[in-house]
Amino acid sequence: MARILGIDYGERRIGLALSDPTGIIARPLLTLDQKEDSDWNSALLAICREQEVGSIVVGYPLNMKGEKSPQTDKVDQFILLLRKITPLPVHTYDERLTSVAAKRELVRQGIKTGHDKGAVDRTAAALLLQDYLDAKALRSGP
Repeated sequence: MARILGIDYGERRIGLALSDPTGIIARPLLTLDQKEDSDWNSALLAICREQEVGSIVVGYPLNMKGEKSPQTDKVDQFILLLRKITPLPVHTYDERLTSVAAKRELVRQGIKTGHDKGAVDRTAAALLLQDYLDAKALRSGP
């Protein structure tokens, strides 16, 4: 089976997570910094090739009422770009509170989040990807 790439998109950083080949477990992968790497889209495509990614899941930022926010429009633009640069299917998944949960998890592990904001982004991507994988498994049944 092909892996699934999870993406937590932010204006500065793009957190990436990757599923195992069976699509059961997600793990943080890395963070792309758009300010430091102007060719981040080539790096993203290289990761998709090297890791044998079969589809992409992008965290979709809805507000607590389930409505679109200004960040949602930015993510929509990012998704349009993704669909232009890769033939892979791109799905969205509700990412409400994943960054908060990611910070909590890192603190629980004793990892300081103030200096490595990329760790929060990677972890948020892994949490949203794991939620997506779990929901997908529930839909497909035993």
